[in-house]
Amino acid sequence: MMLYAQPRKVKSGTYNLLLKKLLPHNVPEITVDSLSKIAAQVTLLDAREIAEYNVSHLQHATFVGYNNFAIDSLKNIDKDAPIVVYCSVGYRSAKITEKLIQNGYTNVQNLYGGIFEWKNENNLLYNKDGETNNVHPYSSSWGIWLKKGKKVYK
Repeated sequence: MMLYAQPRKVKSGTYNLLLKKLLPHNVPEITVDSLSKIAAQVTLLDAREIAEYNVSHLQHATFVGYNNFAIDSLKNIDKDAPIVVYCSVGYRSAKITEKLIQNGYTNVQNLYGGIFEWKNENNLLYNKDGETNNVHPYSSSWGIWLKKGKKVYK
């Protein structure tokens, strides 16, 4: 197993410490800053659950879920296409990124800091009605890492 030890930073020092310990760092990672420059050129996969995705997601992201993730749902995506997977903080998406790599996807990265860092850095989120400030924080204990946006638990 290859480890990607290059440090990836988020703005908050305490959030960075949590992520350094929480995430497995065994898949390629991309920072929010880097993704914000290329988001329109990559396939975005949301590895959260449907309630979280319905509250908000990155623009043009495809829901793939976590608990019921099915690799077959991605058969229309070229295995060499650039893909970025995200979740709330990066843990679930790291696991999905790992599955993609194991199944032959060659250009896939995990969003370090997840949708929380995406919003914390003032990037836009969307739902079925368009742009939104709402974010599903997964739970109140994880929601402490979401510093911007409106927390919506539904």
